[in-house]
Order: sequence, then structure tokens, then C-alpha cells
Amino acid sequence: MTTETLPERKNWLREHSELGICALLVVLGVLVLTDAMSIPTDFAQRGPVGPKAVPILVGSLLLIVAALLARDVLRGGKGEAEAGEDVDLSAPADWRTVLLLCGAFLANAALIGVVGFPISGAILFWGAAYALGSRNLVRDPLIAAGLSIFTFVVFNNLLGVPLPGGPLMEVF
Repeated sequence: MTTETLPERKNWLREHSELGICALLVVLGVLVLTDAMSIPTDFAQRGPVGPKAVPILVGSLLLIVAALLARDVLRGGKGEAEAGEDVDLSAPADWRTVLLLCGAFLANAALIGVVGFPISGAILFWGAAYALGSRNLVRDPLIAAGLSIFTFVVFNNLLGVPLPGGPLMEVF
């Protein structure tokens, strides 16, 4: 009987790291299927497809994809390395940008109920542009306002997803 040494086992796990994704897909598939089974159905449902159909399909497909991926990995298949990124992995994280983006997001979350989506969305869009390096103080707020109003109109008026309008509610 042969016994693997610890470095050999770590090397095998490193070479088959995609199996972690398989395990995650299995956990998600089982979770979706168990939740789908607990969905109550009544006899008055309309049509032949009940509310369990799509979650059961998604959960089953997650399990099938996990099995197929595990089979491919165990047969020697490898994920392709990222080829298009110019990322210096030795460079430190840009925490200023991350914190500015978090601040813009939190400002949007805090203000959306008070001033409505068009204004808080404009603050979010402008804050994200500023955090990511754009410094045009005339163009950026105008584009942010236009994008926010466009998003509000599409969701609120065309898609029927109500967003808080705030003081601009009567305008749109």
C-alpha cells in the first residue's frame, strides 16, 4: 500500500483546484433543490407548470454541471489562464478607490429614500466616475444626472419597477 506524502497531496489538490468549484456547485444545487421542495403548491395553480418547476430545473442543472466539470477535471482538463489582463499582482491594493466607491454606494443607500432615485443615483454615478479617476467637474455630473434620470424612467415607467422619485416624482 502506497502512502502519499503531504507535499504530494498538496500538489495534487493544487493541480485539481477546480474541484472546489464543483463542490460549490453541488452545495448550491442541493440548496436550490431542498428549497424548491419546500415551496407550497395549491391545487388552484394556473397552467401545467407550477412554482417548483424552474427551481428544480436550476438545481438539477447545477448538479449536472458540477458532475461534468468534476469528470473533466479528473480526466486532466484545466481552466484556461486569464490572458487579457495586465494586472501587477505584486502591486498593493488601491484602498482609496475602494473607499470612495463604498462611500458613493453608501451615500446612494442613505439618500434614496430622502431625495429619490434620480438624485441619489446621480450622486452614485458621479461618485463612481470620480473614484475611478474622471475629474471633469462639468461633464461628469451632467452625464450622471442624465444616466440616473434615464435609468429611473426605464425602470419606473417602462418596466413597472417602482423607484422612489423624491421631489422629482411629479416631473416624471
